[in-house]
Amino acid sequence: MTVTIHRDVVYSRPPGYRPVALDLYVPAEPAQALCLYLHGGGWRLGSRSDGPGAARSWSPSFFERVAEMGLAVASLDYRLSGEAVFPAQLEDVSAAADFLARERASFGVATPNTVAWGVSAGGHLAAMLALTAPESPVDAVVCWYTPADLNALSRDVDDAGGHGDRGPDSREAQLIGAPLDQRPDLAEAASPVRFAHAGAPPFLLVHGTADDLVPIRQSGRLADALGAAGGSATLDLVEGASHMFPELGDEATAEVIVRSVGFLLDQVEEAMPHAT
Repeated sequence: MTVTIHRDVVYSRPPGYRPVALDLYVPAEPAQALCLYLHGGGWRLGSRSDGPGAARSWSPSFFERVAEMGLAVASLDYRLSGEAVFPAQLEDVSAAADFLARERASFGVATPNTVAWGVSAGGHLAAMLALTAPESPVDAVVCWYTPADLNALSRDVDDAGGHGDRGPDSREAQLIGAPLDQRPDLAEAASPVRFAHAGAPPFLLVHGTADDLVPIRQSGRLADALGAAGGSATLDLVEGASHMFPELGDEATAEVIVRSVGFLLDQVEEAMPHAT
């Protein structure tokens, strides 16, 4: 299948900051949904060219392969924590969703269906996008090894055998602009678990059982919060995998990707009205 790639599409120009852009991968056959893809990097590293884990160096790229499965993929840059503190990152992702809602047809994406997929810090932003808008702009969400409760993250890291950090140099502190113990309110306001509600779109939470950087308890906390609120979350455990799944080769990584794409496509199909 031929995939058309639209690179360097500027979707927002935040005053005082660099223009923020996306790359859009459009399959030749009509896409079943448009997927907003959000890279990881602890909110301070990474770019829209980064696929997840072992898929980072694939050729054809991760994005092209996902497009060949039936999703148009918009891979987004967003402002990193060294450029601006939260909620700037969420504002960028929301701006991208608004831009694509208006302009997708001009790039050959006819479907109105929208889903989100994020890894690590990008999963956090995908979850925040889905949970905080008055009407969610997405129909389903996939999050890989996602920070979901920033106040609890350092404790979960310690419990998993890692070294939790609540100081000013931690990823979370750099995101919110202050050490967590000084501003727990800001950490709470940037945590997806706070915003779980009954009308949330369905979530697939994919997490390695050996992750001590963002422990599996973080996905468990989000699944518990969504379930308690009346939402839907499926927890997909990757046995023996640590953060970013370095233990997985290409074949095993591809299997997790296929499950993730399948979940998104299934949820879109279920949400579509059917003729009687």
